[in-house]
Amino acid sequence: MSCPALKRAPGAFLPYGRQVIEQDDIDAVCEALRGDYLTTGPTIPRFEAALAKTVHAGDAVVCANGTAALYMAAHALGLGAGTKVIVPSITFLATASAPHLNGAEIVFADVDPENGLMRPEDLAEAIDRSGGANAVFNVHLNGQCGALEEIAQVARAKGLAILDDCCHALGTTYVAKDGSRSAIGENAFCDASVFSFHPVKTVTMGEGGAVTTNDPAFAAALRRTRNHGMTREPGDFVDAEEAFDSGRANPWYYELVEPGFNWRATDIQCALGLSQLAKLDRFAARRRALAAAYDELLAPYAPRLRPVTRHRNCLPTWHLYAVLIDFASCGLTRAGVMRELADDGIGSQVHYFPVHRQRYYAERYGTANLPGSDRYYARALSLPFFAAMTVDDVDRVVRTLTKILGL
Repeated sequence: MSCPALKRAPGAFLPYGRQVIEQDDIDAVCEALRGDYLTTGPTIPRFEAALAKTVHAGDAVVCANGTAALYMAAHALGLGAGTKVIVPSITFLATASAPHLNGAEIVFADVDPENGLMRPEDLAEAIDRSGGANAVFNVHLNGQCGALEEIAQVARAKGLAILDDCCHALGTTYVAKDGSRSAIGENAFCDASVFSFHPVKTVTMGEGGAVTTNDPAFAAALRRTRNHGMTREPGDFVDAEEAFDSGRANPWYYELVEPGFNWRATDIQCALGLSQLAKLDRFAARRRALAAAYDELLAPYAPRLRPVTRHRNCLPTWHLYAVLIDFASCGLTRAGVMRELADDGIGSQVHYFPVHRQRYYAERYGTANLPGSDRYYARALSLPFFAAMTVDDVDRVVRTLTKILGL
């Protein structure tokens, strides 16, 4: 079954991204609402098992959103006070803020100005500049991953833990130098991977996140962190007098290992997630087809208007369709172009303002010299892109954008 186009009147507003919700998704949520559990029920482990199977990981731990997943992973990695985490500057705030809220200091790395991905040399420079870091949060941007093997080599040589921020890359495949393939989330070259299921992502739970890992102890730490920092596992209990009666655990008992937050996902979210996850291949194929249509229609307008460059080691499931525009040579500003697009019923967005230049981090660390990040940001624009779009929608976007740019 193909993805049905949204029922829009000709010329209706095209957002830069949106969810695709079908009748079976609605039915799945209604079934969850009629069930015995709205949270902490059986749909949660079912979703976790399905996600782990999808990305070929040993385990998956679902939570309230991608930011919570990043925080949980940072906490489980022990990235607290006195530690340093390297984060590429082109990413959403949460990639840096989650480990920082755990107590870690952030060291920002540069990126390739042509696709926004951190390169091995960018990581090496950031490690040297940091005087020694503890971890790197490697970001997969727009659906692409970078040079995972080389990044892992640089990180491991310096003793860094590796967490992959895969919030843009569910369904993406990495192609190694020897030709072997691994799913993003399989953790072939990292310790853990983080996903988001926000409505603009390929698969949505409304809000939701997850961490995948191949380490059972790490998974247990994640589950404890998402649930107030407490444990109900008898093998973890320390206070035997209160915990046990006649050698058996008291049915009401739990212990606080350390204070934590409630970042649980609900059965309602996971019911939607399960329904959506079953459509991943279809959604991914549609997104690739739309990206190919954009590529073909934009080809005549390079170099002033062109897609971000493709990484040779990646078979992406595209989350965003980002282009690079030489606004100055067109005699226009990006804000002006975005406003004109909006006036013509076309949404757009910028992913992202470099985090190292955000007020909080600039005041805390000063503004690092990251020319690749600055150049990528100066030209980037995300065009409408979601699985319910048609090729006619793509044609409309390209015709409108090139007219505005005078190309």
